[in-house]
Amino acid sequence: MAGHSHAKNVMHRKAAQGAKKAQVFGKLIREITVSAKIGLPDPAANPRLRAAMKAALTANMTRDTIDRAIKRAVTAGQGEDYEEVRYEGYGPHGIAIIAEALTDNRNRTGGDLRSMFAKNGGTLGETNSVAFQFERKGVLRYKPDIASADAMLEAVIEAGAEDVESTEDGHEVSTSVEDFAAVRDALEARFGTAEAARLEWWSTNGLQLDEERAKDVMKLLDMLDDHDDIQNIYANLAVE
Repeated sequence: MAGHSHAKNVMHRKAAQGAKKAQVFGKLIREITVSAKIGLPDPAANPRLRAAMKAALTANMTRDTIDRAIKRAVTAGQGEDYEEVRYEGYGPHGIAIIAEALTDNRNRTGGDLRSMFAKNGGTLGETNSVAFQFERKGVLRYKPDIASADAMLEAVIEAGAEDVESTEDGHEVSTSVEDFAAVRDALEARFGTAEAARLEWWSTNGLQLDEERAKDVMKLLDMLDDHDDIQNIYANLAVE
């Protein structure tokens, strides 16, 4: 019995991992499609598409799958028409949350999120209801072996970025929204395409919670992350 049970558990885990991978791929394909549709389908001339393709390749998506997504985006009548929507609200214990979505039905997505917030002791608000607690930043992330900390710092200073944090996990470069494009281009010329290059929301006043209360927030964040339409989630949560 034990062996049979173990086999079932392994099968369940593999199925769950497969489903999660499919969901990740779905979100990456959606970003590639939108990037190619609102810009040029050539990654050399479309930095957002270039970053989306890099993220997809990092996640082990095949080049054929990426090319098909781009082709669908530029073929008339093919694929869904996604729009970018930002949802904001308060989660458990007053935590401010921003969720960025790519959706073909904002009423459906909004209804889903409103239900998630309500079931977890939160409230979905209006646009800009919590954004004042965050700052918009341009962010680029590189793998740790792309350069030494000193070399990256030198490059960041020359490029005109605001800051860089280098750890064993990699280099995280932050810049103002206005300087993002110039900094991205300068660093790409030196180190190649970043693992991630995008605009993010950074909390300006983190709210500290103990581990027990933080679990309530993480439950909601995990539910939001599992929603197919949600691309990015930001919260002002700081765990004590």
